[in-house]
Amino acid sequence: MRQNPQRRAALLDAAIEVLAREGSRGLTLRAVDAEAAVPTGTASNYFANRAQLLVQILHRTRERLVPDPADLTGPLDTKVLLGRLLERMRRERSVHIAMLELRLEGLRRPELQAELAAFQGAELEANIDWHLRAGLPGDRQGVVLLYLAMLGLIVDDLTVPGLLEAHPVEGLIETMVERLLPQRSAD
Repeated sequence: MRQNPQRRAALLDAAIEVLAREGSRGLTLRAVDAEAAVPTGTASNYFANRAQLLVQILHRTRERLVPDPADLTGPLDTKVLLGRLLERMRRERSVHIAMLELRLEGLRRPELQAELAAFQGAELEANIDWHLRAGLPGDRQGVVLLYLAMLGLIVDDLTVPGLLEAHPVEGLIETMVERLLPQRSAD
């Protein structure tokens, strides 16, 4: 397998675009080559098969979605952080749609399902730990509930954006935070 990290990243970015646009059925090594504008057969030099490509896409999405460290400094406010998350999702729309496609593909591929469960589980735990260490309001269960609520908001925003037009997203985020992560009482 080839080891050029820049070429690998470019191929994975192309694969994310194909997966988001065409769905899992449209994701082939040839389609990735075409999207990346590289000679036919290039992707097969980097990925042994489609299953390996799917797992690599999963890990590339993480690289692309890591928040800017500047967004995580200074006085932290959960509502502001979730607003930034939503902005990042809208900027990186194809990455999030590709993740939804990977989740669906995982239903049909047990090996991908196992990889997704481990990956998403580690991400969730890291986010919970970061939230609690940062001293933000709420406990573990509240953070999980907030994760589930934001996931629903994000899925609807990605797939049926008109659904939430009558409900300003900023207000929804504020209400989620207030109800799911009440301020700690001073003892």
